[in-house]
Amino acid sequence: MYLGTGKNLEKRGNNTMNKMINVVAIDDNEAVLGSVKKYFKGSEVVNVVKLFTDGREALDYLINYTNEYNLLLIDIILANIDGIKILETLKEKGIEKKIIVLSSFKDDFSIKKIQTLNASYYMLKPIDLSILESRMMELFEVDHNIEYKGSINVEVEVSSLLHDLGIPSHVRGYRYIRDGVMLLYESSSLVNLVTKDVYPIIAEKYDTTSTRVERAIRHAIEISWMRGDIKLMEELFGNSIDFDRSKPTNAEFLTTIADKFKLYTKELIG
Repeated sequence: MYLGTGKNLEKRGNNTMNKMINVVAIDDNEAVLGSVKKYFKGSEVVNVVKLFTDGREALDYLINYTNEYNLLLIDIILANIDGIKILETLKEKGIEKKIIVLSSFKDDFSIKKIQTLNASYYMLKPIDLSILESRMMELFEVDHNIEYKGSINVEVEVSSLLHDLGIPSHVRGYRYIRDGVMLLYESSSLVNLVTKDVYPIIAEKYDTTSTRVERAIRHAIEISWMRGDIKLMEELFGNSIDFDRSKPTNAEFLTTIADKFKLYTKELIG
């Protein structure tokens, strides 16, 4: 749920930050913090500076080291001092940072309270980290104080495109499609080897079988055909697709999306 007032991007993926997103994550669940740290390990854009489970320790750091971070990921329920109190204190002291609240609460009171405390997003747990990453990118792309360079985070953009195509992130095929597109994007030699090479690579990653990967991708494509943006599909797949009679094959779906980002990346470079 977006709580901010920044301008909408006219073209998705126009710019990626020239500076790091320095993150402080605060959550009473150590598993959540571990997942965040692991997901962004090695990222060229996101740097996880500190992790806290204790609200009082977190607040002390946030007040005393304001130059060390520019984004706060925070839960409401914390030990000693809760998330709302932390945000209230930061606001009172005039410490302005980007804020994303991650919470299991979805009551109107909590959401309205968070809106008054400078939070930009309110996301319900469990969190899909790829979506969280997209929201982080969006927050800084609308901040005109950040310098940009002409490049894109392809994996984030692929995730966003799959959502626009109507594929929900909890569907198994969503992850398989995203990984398949990235494999094809990064290696042209795999284009004609989707069944032979791409499926087995994805299957090994998720400890499953190639057959299940193929079926899950097929299911996700069927969902997309029922729920997705028809104009976007026409733009991607052109006149080769008869919406009334057929859907693209798994291979066509994956390669078409991969080719889209290859061409777009070349346009940015050249």
